[in-house]
Amino acid sequence: MKAMILTTLGDADVLQLAERPIPTIVPGHLLIKVAASSVNPLDTMLRSADTPWSANLPEILHGDVAGTIVEVGAGVSGFDVGDAVYGCAGGIAGINGALAEYMLVDADLMAHKPQRLSMAEAAALPLVAITAWEALHQKLRIGAGDRVLVHGATGGVGHIAVQLAKQAGAIVSTTCRPATLAHATHLGADHVIDVSQESVADYVTRCTNGDGFDAVFDTIAGDNINNSFEAVRRNGAVATTLPIADPLPITLKSLSFHGVLMLLPMIHGEGRANHGQILRQVAELVDADKLTPLIDPNRFSLWQAGDAHRHLQSGQAVGKVVLTA
Repeated sequence: MKAMILTTLGDADVLQLAERPIPTIVPGHLLIKVAASSVNPLDTMLRSADTPWSANLPEILHGDVAGTIVEVGAGVSGFDVGDAVYGCAGGIAGINGALAEYMLVDADLMAHKPQRLSMAEAAALPLVAITAWEALHQKLRIGAGDRVLVHGATGGVGHIAVQLAKQAGAIVSTTCRPATLAHATHLGADHVIDVSQESVADYVTRCTNGDGFDAVFDTIAGDNINNSFEAVRRNGAVATTLPIADPLPITLKSLSFHGVLMLLPMIHGEGRANHGQILRQVAELVDADKLTPLIDPNRFSLWQAGDAHRHLQSGQAVGKVVLTA
């Protein structure tokens, strides 16, 4: 099969087209013919720099995948040859990913593709949808009437988080850049915040009457985490997908703070069935027209993975950058 392989760390040019054997089916797994993948910041990070997982980095990157089952391993139920499936199932921890014609995946990490979506649209969802679901439902435990702030309205995780929070009945506010204001408005948030026009104090006053948000999901972090700590109410909750430098504000406001790393089941092999269950619930929301991925208009093939990485890293992408076979 054709595959884009990684032989050394570096810029996007290190991804090279090569021939590799088609994976052999093993128990508990599915062999799928890859139809599409998408780029996540994780993929560009793994490609370019030393990470905690570099010692066990696979040749073939990308976890997000959508495709068609061509072989079902022993012990697998609920899937048949010919089924269209999606999931985040490789590209890290020694598990080869989706930048290839075929991918071997743990069936626990997969679900049937939402019927309403194309393969490319479905491939945009897994990592970001699982991350947003874990943050909102399993960490922050948001509910109806909660005042929720999502930073990064049109980012990969952010645009899904806004929609999931609305489906949970929360009163949702979200931040965005001026260039993405129109996209952010269409996501259904109750309040859209143009960060070039409003300070944190301004939007806390406008959106919460000055009380502060019950829960904040920060998909940007870095210096922005200080905005999250300022915006949340005392005894509120903050979740982020990235490390923070200073935990002092957590104590000063008596906050509940959560890190979200959806990679753990792939890395450690524990709790993988939870990912499949989340994806099944996400597919139900999609097919009920209650959740829609935001797809960047620039399209790439799997064999243009370097170009796709460059586009994501340019900062100009809106939503998810997808690649098709």
